[in-house]
Amino acid sequence: MSATADHAEERTNPAARLGFEPGQVVQEIGYDDDVDFDLREGIESLIGQELVDEDYDDVADVVLLWFRDEDGDLTDALVDSIGLLEDGGQIWLLSPKTGRDGYIEPSDINDAAQTAGLSQTKSISVAKDWVGTRLGTPKR
Repeated sequence: MSATADHAEERTNPAARLGFEPGQVVQEIGYDDDVDFDLREGIESLIGQELVDEDYDDVADVVLLWFRDEDGDLTDALVDSIGLLEDGGQIWLLSPKTGRDGYIEPSDINDAAQTAGLSQTKSISVAKDWVGTRLGTPKR
């Protein structure tokens, strides 16, 4: 694919900027009525299959964690997510943007990630109401 085609896909599919690849197993946690459906569909288009849900009983390449301030303890959610991942997998933490219901302070995300043993590698706007933070797992 040409660089021009890559940029065109990034404009039409917001998930393209998140680095998803065909064939990846992406487990979605925290799904609710407020998730961004265009982003979900874009991810499914890129990986070539549906997202798997919280009941999936094998390891995933990526965990897509929708998390809002009222969802409980972020550190616990991150630790639980690590156990669902293939070695070298990553977590995309999706949280509401500033000023939206359920907003989480970036310092709270950083503290929870460090406590869970994750490294924060990237934060980007992924949808109108959501910001994505990519968290890497330690190599086992």
